Formats: sequence, structure tokens, C-alpha cells
Amino acid sequence: MTSTTTDLTVAAWPDCAPRLLRPEQPGPESYAEYAQAGGYRRLTDPDALLEQVDLSGLLGRGGAAFPLGTKLRTVRDAGQRGCQTVVVANGEEGEPASVKDRWLLRNRPHLVLDGLRLAAAIAGATRAYVYVSDERAATAVTDALTELGPQAFGDAEVTVLTVAPGYVAGEETAAVRRINGGPAKPTDKPPRPFEEGVLGLPTMVSNVETLANLPYIAEHGAQAFRAVGTPMSPGTFLATITGAGKPSTLYEIPHGAAFSRLLEVHGVDAESVRGALMGGYFAGLLNTDVLDATLDHETIRRLGAGLGCGAISILTEDCPVAVAASVMSYFDRENAGQCGSCFNGTAAMAAVLCALRDGVATDEDVARLERWSVVLRGRGACGTLDGATNIAASLLRQFPQVVTRHLANDCAACRPAAFTAVRPYEVEAVAQP
Repeated sequence: MTSTTTDLTVAAWPDCAPRLLRPEQPGPESYAEYAQAGGYRRLTDPDALLEQVDLSGLLGRGGAAFPLGTKLRTVRDAGQRGCQTVVVANGEEGEPASVKDRWLLRNRPHLVLDGLRLAAAIAGATRAYVYVSDERAATAVTDALTELGPQAFGDAEVTVLTVAPGYVAGEETAAVRRINGGPAKPTDKPPRPFEEGVLGLPTMVSNVETLANLPYIAEHGAQAFRAVGTPMSPGTFLATITGAGKPSTLYEIPHGAAFSRLLEVHGVDAESVRGALMGGYFAGLLNTDVLDATLDHETIRRLGAGLGCGAISILTEDCPVAVAASVMSYFDRENAGQCGSCFNGTAAMAAVLCALRDGVATDEDVARLERWSVVLRGRGACGTLDGATNIAASLLRQFPQVVTRHLANDCAACRPAAFTAVRPYEVEAVAQP
């Protein structure tokens, strides 16, 4: 069963009961509907829930796949030493190819708030924030808080903060900086937010999809959470699938599902696939080796990429060189402008890739691109420069023959009209059903 919005299809995954998505849901879920289904259960033992979170192996769904239990425990321990603590639900979905967080915030705001409530209880937080850039999401969450009332969060004060959208605005230190009254731009680390975050207090910043898994764990336990997925990548994840000439679709997929099965469900002929852009713009490109992969962190990492935020763009007719040029140009425009290595590095790599796309690059240009993809890694305050180097390095590693054809200005895909996009594979809006 599917339900379709203006630009997005939300579809059930065959033979996998959804935990987060409600494909048949006609509109935003109300407090009454959510509570009737078992939401906002009383939490009597936060420490026991933390143990279940640890056992569940729940990894962050924002991109870094960091264990949520570790984050919660670190902040909770700081609170037990006498510090006030803060929790932040990060819904600033700056990745243009991803739409999962906006969907959850707009359509299941009580699920997100319930997860934030449980995280606040575990951490002993005195303040909780929902950090978003989407106005409809902010309205949905604010309305849900009005329905809910402040008593649900105990002593924690809950604030919805809306920020201007931007690729770097969702980075955890950028979120903390904006909540503290500054610009939504990353800061150098250390300190990490769990050490010194909002108001200088230990702060847990977690992606909204990650937090939305907490009510399931609270109700069913770690073993049930692990009933699907793989040992290293347990549970399900929300995947935004774009490209291949198909409608953008949001699925809830069990970790470990075969990429070939995704193509089958999505209606894409495997013979037409040239590769994929993985993890949104960050994790890089994969060639046809992805056809034999399974969708879990360990497998995709072995291929040299990552699941990231769960956004997967399937490449069929689009040339990987042209896709890489568009993504790199986006990084060039969207970097924070704070680090010279990123500001200059993304511009230089974008110039080479655009020249390569247009068939005017030289062997020396490509050699410089290869060197930059190595020496610039890790030199920015946030992950933007690493994402840019991933794009460059993965193109050169995964598609050497395509690069060679572009050096000879002999790409059949780009000769008629090269792929160009300001925001490649963007899911522009999620209209209410």
C-alpha cells in the first residue's frame, strides 16, 4: 500500500512491518491516535531503558552511525556528577536528497517527541530542543506540544527552534551554536557537544529518526528491535530513494536487505544501473559492485562508501562524472566559508570536475584532483570537506574508464546534454496528504 504526496511516495517494504512509517496514514498523527496506539507510556526506570538501548545497538541515523546508547550514557553520567544536561532532536535535514526527517516531523510529530521525552528522562535533562529548518515541521511539532502539554516532559523545558536551511546547519556543533544565539555554522572540536554544548552544558544532539526508535525499544525491548537487521546494523532505517527516472520514494527498509531487492521493489531494471550515489551527497559514488551489496553499514563501508542518512540515488542514464561535478559544485556553494581548506578546496575540486564533465580537463587536472582528494581530508571543522573528498576519490576509484573517456571528450551520455543540477536528486517538498 502506498500514499503519495506532491513530490514523494511513501511505500511499505514487503514482508517488514513498519516501525516508523505509516504509509496508509491520511495526515499528521494526533495525540489521541498516537496515545491510543501505546505512545507516551510511563517510564519508571530510565536506567533500565538505557541498558536496553545499549543492547539494541541502535546507531545514529543522521549520517555518522554513532551508538545512541553511548551518547546518552555520557551525558547522563555528566548529569549524575551534578551538571545540568540538555537534549536536542536534530531535524535540520540539510541533505537535499533526503526527506525522512521532514516526513517524520510533519506526519508523526508525537513519535519524535516521545523519543525526545525518553532521551530527556535517561539523560536527566532540564532542557530539550527540537531543531528544524522546515516551517511545516516546526508547526506540526508546536501543535503536537500544545496537544501534549508540558507535563509529559517532567521538569524539562521544551523549545522548538527554527533555523534557515543549509547543508552545514544540521551539523551538531552548528545546531548548538545556533541554539546558543550564534550562526548555524560548525565550530572546531573539541569540545564536543556532550562535553560542552547548549549554554555550556553537556548536550546530547541526536537525529530525529534515531530518537523515533526509542519508543519501540521502550515498549518491545532490545531483542525485538534486533529481530530485523544484521548483528552490526540492527533494526530498520528510512531510505529516501531518488534517480532512475522514478518518483522519489521513502521506504522503511530492514538493514541487510539486498540492493537488488531494492531495485526490484522500486521498479528499476538492474541491467540499466551504472551505480549509485550513497548516503546523500556525503558518502560518495559506487559502481555496479553495488548490485551485489546488502544495505547495511558494514557492507557499504567495505565497498568504500556509507549508508549515511539513508539517501540513495540510483544512477542509470546519468554520467557519474556529471553527477560528481554537480555535487561538488553544491559543496562549493554551501560550505560555511569559515575554513580556508574547505572554501578553497571545494572550489578547486569543483572547477576540475566541471572541466572534466565538459571534456576540457587535462591529465594534470585529474592528478591534482586525486592529490586533493587525499590531502584535504579531515582538514575542515565539519564534514563538508570530507564529503567533497569522498565524491572526488570515489569517482576516480570507481569509474576510471568513464574519467578516461571524459579526458578524451568522448562520453556518449554527456555529449547530447550533460547532467547538471544545482541540488542533484533533491526532494523538493513534502506536501501534506
